[in-house]
Amino acid sequence: MDKALDVTIYHNPDCGTSRNTLALIRNASIEPTVIEYLKNAPDRATLVDLVQRAGLPVRGAVREKGTPFMELGLNDPATTDEQLIDAMLAHPILINRPFVGVRLCRPSEVVLDILPAPQRAAFSKEDGEAVVDEQGKRIK
Repeated sequence: MDKALDVTIYHNPDCGTSRNTLALIRNASIEPTVIEYLKNAPDRATLVDLVQRAGLPVRGAVREKGTPFMELGLNDPATTDEQLIDAMLAHPILINRPFVGVRLCRPSEVVLDILPAPQRAAFSKEDGEAVVDEQGKRIK
């Protein structure tokens, strides 16, 4: 693959945002490296690197909804970044998604800001929201 078009997505196929992001990448005629992080969790160094390169605080990379976040007491403001990383490594569902390159792509159309190729066709999210027009231009 052309290095300029080498795109990696940390993907959860059960997540609509992640599926929409993957579809937008493919709509730019890019076949990304797909890492299903629930099956192949990143190691500590990779996870820390993803969070740092995304420019997020560790807490900003933690998913709360549909996870054991509350049960693990991670909502306690005294929880350290190291404890949050440990929890994400032990429970990968706590890793917010999808990460593409150096961005957390929530909402999914954030990926349009970083893709190295233009969209090739119209695109609507799974819920019907139009994101890209027939000329491959971002709608909003």
